Amino acid sequence: MPYEPIVEAVRDALRAPSVFNTQPWRWGIDAGGLELRAEWSRQLCAVDPYGHELLLSCGVALHHALVSLAAQGWAYAVERYGDDGDRLARIRLLGRADPDPFSVTLRDAIAARRTDRRPYSDRPVPAATVDEMIAAAVSAGARLHRVRYDQMPMFAVAVAFAGATETADPAYLGDLARWTKPPQWTDDGVSLETGVRRVPVREFALNPLDGMAVEPGGDLGAAYLVLHGPGTTRTDRLRAGEAFSAVLLTAVAHGLRVAPITDVIEVDHPRDLVRGLLPERDEPYAALRCGYPIHTSEVPASPRRRLRDVLESRP
Repeated sequence: MPYEPIVEAVRDALRAPSVFNTQPWRWGIDAGGLELRAEWSRQLCAVDPYGHELLLSCGVALHHALVSLAAQGWAYAVERYGDDGDRLARIRLLGRADPDPFSVTLRDAIAARRTDRRPYSDRPVPAATVDEMIAAAVSAGARLHRVRYDQMPMFAVAVAFAGATETADPAYLGDLARWTKPPQWTDDGVSLETGVRRVPVREFALNPLDGMAVEPGGDLGAAYLVLHGPGTTRTDRLRAGEAFSAVLLTAVAHGLRVAPITDVIEVDHPRDLVRGLLPERDEPYAALRCGYPIHTSEVPASPRRRLRDVLESRP
């Protein structure tokens, strides 16, 4: 099996966003292909006791790897495992193919994407762009709902309630303290960036003086989207992560800034409130805020684990 395209795919997967930037995955190369495994030691015990967000994060990394292979001009087959411990999926290369132009665009978006929690401009996200994001989610096996203006107050209440509930929980604060570290000396964890929106964002900085300074902004043009689906199995949540990756990269390819919102689905009551906003009353997997930037400055890249720490070759 060719080695270099696989390594490049894993390098691109290293850029995938994950809950608290835990990067809870490992890859293994053997004669049969490239295998994705969950690294359960990186599970957030208070935030994610059932591993739902860990599986979603691994699904994002899997989709990043598949985009990379298609952009490099490789055809592949994917096998996703069910309840099989830490084994999640296997990618097998089928041979060379013409590079997929859309995948090339998405691979460029992998390099450009940052989680930007700063305010966005009042320029509205076009309906046509949201439609493309919805189509990207559907093509990956999930659904995407745009929160309507009349639903925005309830969505904001749900997010605020989730934040208040979690920050009152000592176990949650323990997870937060473990995974919010200065990026200068660590290869994982969350960079301290804070800000205020019309829908609140998760507060990572325990000290209000920490983090990136944020100027006031309207944020009125931002679109809020909820990824959802009927399934609740491990494979469903892995596929949800793949869909979330497709949505994120499609947004970035259209010049949007993005900020995942997952705290609203981590607490029972807020998750039920979000479920009530969905036309199908599905399981909400994650939410997303996206919009056009106000600031021209780039958000610093989050720290990333080294290739040798996440990739191993097996006989």
